[in-house]
Amino acid sequence: MPEALAAALARDGLEWLLLGAFVAGAVRGFAGFGTAMVFLPVAAQVLPPVWALIALVVMDVFGPLPNLRRALRDGRTVDLGWLLGGMVAALPLGLAVLYVAPAELFRYAVSLVALTVPALIWAGFSLRGAPGRPLLLGTGVVSGVLGGVAGLPRPPVILLYMGSGDPVRIVRANTMLFLFAYTLILLAVLGLQERLATPAVMIGLLLALPNALGNVAGAAIFRPERARLYRVAGYGLIIVSALAGLPLWDGVF
Repeated sequence: MPEALAAALARDGLEWLLLGAFVAGAVRGFAGFGTAMVFLPVAAQVLPPVWALIALVVMDVFGPLPNLRRALRDGRTVDLGWLLGGMVAALPLGLAVLYVAPAELFRYAVSLVALTVPALIWAGFSLRGAPGRPLLLGTGVVSGVLGGVAGLPRPPVILLYMGSGDPVRIVRANTMLFLFAYTLILLAVLGLQERLATPAVMIGLLLALPNALGNVAGAAIFRPERARLYRVAGYGLIIVSALAGLPLWDGVF
């Protein structure tokens, strides 16, 4: 364990991981989503794909804890069973692809999926009314595949709720609760598959504090009446991180 900690502290690019963890936590704190879409494009430049995913899920175990009570109060929890059922069924397929995919493909997938969310929302993607059970289950399946392949189960769920017309408190709470449950489930699956590399776990633990601080800071500035401003800010940070994470910039800067 001391050797794993020393290896984590000596990792090249650790300072960028720490900054990415804090900013990602702040986005989740005020928007209810965005941790992976901000963090993974940064982490994929520093860590191997599976390690980046491990660092994310270990970090994510702690980050949302200060805000879970409020999310349970504000959310529509009846949706979560259908979303999680679809996600659990499809997650092993996504992980199987991740284990054999080249690192560069992982980086492109992370960045391009992250860029898709704001593009679809700004293009006017919308649903009519609260989502029904078949749509919730299907969204969970797509989330499970993306969550395994690219560590990004968030985009389908974000699109589902952001386009549904639900009040912002429900969107924020349900997205946060789903993502926290995904984190616990993915961590368990990776453990069962003996994929939890100790140095990657240590990096995730090092990132947990700045991520939690970011969550607290983001939640502290959240005001429902300014929901549009927070969404624009969150999407802007996601776009910057996703563009910066594209492999096509390697060697340019």
